[in-house]
Amino acid sequence: MEKSVLLERYCSRLVAIERLSVLTKESYRYEIKHFLDFMESENKNFPDADAGFLTSYLVMRNKSGNISSRSAAKAISALRSFFRFLSDEGLSKYNPADILECPKRKTVFPEVIDNDTIEKFLDIIDVSKPGGQRDKCIFELIYSAGLRVSEASGLNIRDIDIKSGFAMIKGKGDKERLVFFGKEAAQQLEQYMSYCRPKLAGKTNKSQAVFLNKNGKRLSRKGIWKNYAKWTSITGSSSRIHALRHSFATSLLEGGADLRTVQELLGHADLSTTQIYTHINKSLLKENHRRFLPKLNTAANPGII
Repeated sequence: MEKSVLLERYCSRLVAIERLSVLTKESYRYEIKHFLDFMESENKNFPDADAGFLTSYLVMRNKSGNISSRSAAKAISALRSFFRFLSDEGLSKYNPADILECPKRKTVFPEVIDNDTIEKFLDIIDVSKPGGQRDKCIFELIYSAGLRVSEASGLNIRDIDIKSGFAMIKGKGDKERLVFFGKEAAQQLEQYMSYCRPKLAGKTNKSQAVFLNKNGKRLSRKGIWKNYAKWTSITGSSSRIHALRHSFATSLLEGGADLRTVQELLGHADLSTTQIYTHINKSLLKENHRRFLPKLNTAANPGII
């Protein structure tokens, strides 16, 4: 079977059978294409690909791209998935990736922006033009509802009830969840849908996407990232747009929300993913404790907190 055909069949399986998201599928496609190229360069066939060979591939990947422990773990997950596919296709008798150990991931705390900084950022956006009004609406909604960028991009008109302040979101793995947004986001949406979106859509546009680009088509994830970077550069900030979602989660916990609620609102499949925000919350508490009660010298007495 040709390499390109094999890769396409594998990617189709990822969506149809393994029910992985489009983003994960593309990530696995990228990884397995690298692996197939490596096999070809080493003149290897699938039955010859043992754990040692896979380890050689991962060493090569690390040397060529200096990949992080998280990326290495994702590469191993992709290899395990690929060899399951090969086994089902009768091209491999066992899965050599099963005995590979995933590297321990370093704990990287998500970037969080305080409320005042977010408000200042939103205020600098020029809403005199349709693009600016749209961008402010998107960023306000992402922060207010804790959306992923892909979820904001994928929103359709039928998904949103502005008056009631909620939206039906299709998240990772096509899992649907209900999210809620505040009055400011609702006002921004009302204004955008009434005045800005019609200008972007034009007279003949029948797109059901909520957020449109200047050509009247759905605004892509990359388009949202690019626009966010443009506005943050004006403020001199280097924050990433995903920080808005992180800030949403942290604000909920600081306000007293329980982990299960935050998990549901964020659309996390595993509670352990949500628990990272509890560490952020503790860090903020400790920072404020030291800031406002310096005489206690908690740095010298770590057992106090």
